[in-house]
Amino acid sequence: MSRVRRYRNALLFVTLAGIWGTAFVAISAGLEHFPPVLFAAFRYDIAGVLMLAYAIYAVDDWYPTRRGEWLLVAVGATLLIAAYHVFLFVGQQHTTAAAAAIVVSLSPVLTTGFARVLTPTDALSSVGIVGLAFGLVGVGLVARPDPEQLLTTDVVAILLVFCAATAFALGGVITRSLEATLPIETLEAWSMLGGAFVMHAVSLALGEPLEPTAWTHPEALGALGYLALVASAIGFLLYFDLLERLGAVEINMVSYVAPVFAALFGWLYLGEVVDAATVVGFGFIAAGFVLVKRTAIRSEFDHLVRRFSSE
Repeated sequence: MSRVRRYRNALLFVTLAGIWGTAFVAISAGLEHFPPVLFAAFRYDIAGVLMLAYAIYAVDDWYPTRRGEWLLVAVGATLLIAAYHVFLFVGQQHTTAAAAAIVVSLSPVLTTGFARVLTPTDALSSVGIVGLAFGLVGVGLVARPDPEQLLTTDVVAILLVFCAATAFALGGVITRSLEATLPIETLEAWSMLGGAFVMHAVSLALGEPLEPTAWTHPEALGALGYLALVASAIGFLLYFDLLERLGAVEINMVSYVAPVFAALFGWLYLGEVVDAATVVGFGFIAAGFVLVKRTAIRSEFDHLVRRFSSE
């Protein structure tokens, strides 16, 4: 790998982490104007159309044709898009952008846990179980539930965000276990559109109101535009590019850089303060990821050392 390519990959990695970290800040800002589920649905109305246009441009198989492919899309739409964002947006009404980003960073750990549960022949080792426990302890430190008041608004909000991370992790495992395959651009596009449809149905069932002034407020439109265009459309394109260049292990590390941007811009723009317990909780979640993924991380590190030493 040339030095220019290394710098390019590092720059794109930090850019993606910044985009996805500040997306949590945009969610918090937009929730001041939009009802949560409808806000998430609007985001993917726009992002889904943009991603479908890109899929039509980039790949030949830009729409599902077989039953298995539609099943793949259905899982993506319901778990990766709809369930994840319903839980996240509803929960983030009552927690900070940084806390939400930290809890969501548990997704790679939960993904490994679900993969091992659904594949009993590949059970977690004792160290992997400790890593999973570290991640759950980290969530507990972020939530800090009072045993006498377990259903306070703040605790329920963190639990909802945890449900979002769980839905995303489970969806990722199920989609990888299905026999059907689709180009990632096609899967993302139709999952976004299907997820938006599901979220509109949920919003309608909840009777969410929409104030007409939301469509004329600069902050509301800015938050929606940022989430749909930058965080979703551009963010996923960067993700696809880096996934091909870096691999799944390194790209997962974006989850652990994004909360730094969420905390910084949440403080600068929203005046949110991250306390010490939240920082410690983030440390536990990151340590859990290292323990669960230790073999893959070690292998990737050795590979990078050999590649750099040969230049």
